[in-house]
Amino acid sequence: MDYDGRYNKDQSLKCDCLLFDLDDTLYPFASGIAADIAKNIKDYMVHKLGVDESVSLELCILLYKQYGTTMAGLRAVGYQFDYDDFHSFVHGRLAYDKIKPDPVLRNILLSLPLRKIVFTNGDRIHASRALKRLGIEDCFERVVCFETLNPTSPALSDKLEIFDIMKHLAHPQPGVELPKSPILCKPSREAMLQALEVASINPHTTILFDDSFRNIEAAKQIGMRTVLVGTSERKKGADYALASLHNMKEALPELWEEAEKDEDVRNSSKVGIETSVIA
Repeated sequence: MDYDGRYNKDQSLKCDCLLFDLDDTLYPFASGIAADIAKNIKDYMVHKLGVDESVSLELCILLYKQYGTTMAGLRAVGYQFDYDDFHSFVHGRLAYDKIKPDPVLRNILLSLPLRKIVFTNGDRIHASRALKRLGIEDCFERVVCFETLNPTSPALSDKLEIFDIMKHLAHPQPGVELPKSPILCKPSREAMLQALEVASINPHTTILFDDSFRNIEAAKQIGMRTVLVGTSERKKGADYALASLHNMKEALPELWEEAEKDEDVRNSSKVGIETSVIA
C-alpha cells in the first residue's frame, strides 16, 4: 500500500461517491479472465473479421494502446461488426466460475454508506455475470457500462475500407492522422465526462478505483481522487495504490471516519427535530 502524502489523515477526503472499474479491479487479475478475454478478442479478429493470424496479436495490442480498447480501435480503422456479436463472442465464452465469491469485499462495500458505482468498458451482461459471481451485485447504485455510452450499434456498410494503422505508425505520413473511433470508452475524456453526467457524479467528491494507469490519469485530469489497484507501488498521478481492494480500510480510513461523522450529524439533527416536536 502506498499513498500520496498530500492527502493525509488530517485532511478530509470530502467524498460522497466511489467509482469502481470492474475487470482486474473488483476481481483480481489472478483469476485469469483477462487472458481469456484477450484470446477471445484475437480469435474474433481472425475468425470473424479476417485479420491475418500472424499479425493479430500485435494489432490487438496496438489498437488497445491507441484507443483504450481493441474493440474501439477495430471500429476506428474500419472494421465493421455488430457490438452485441462482438461481446457475445468475447465474453459469452468466458468461464465465469474462475471469479470467486468475495465476502470480504462485500463486507467492506456494505460498511460504507456512500454512493458506489461501477464504471466499466465491458458490456452489461458481462458486468452482471461478474458481479453476481463475486456476490456484490447488490452493493452498487448502478453500473455504467458499454451500452450506457454506446446505446446503439451502427448500421453495417457493404463498403469496407481498412486504415493500415501498423503501416501508418511505422511510417507516418505528413498530414495523415489516426482515425477517430465511434466507440466511447475509458480512458477518453469524453467517455469519462459522459459517464459522470449520466450518473450525476461530482468528480471533485469522487474517488476512482481502477487497475489501468491510463484511466487513473484521465480521472485526475477531470478532478477525481484516484486509487491504482493491483499494485502497492504508487505511480505519479495516483493518490493511492492498493494491491487489493481488501486493503481499502487500511489505506483510506478517512472514508469510514467521514461516514461516521455524517451519521452522527444526521442522528443529532433527527434528535433535535424530535425534541422540538415533543416540546
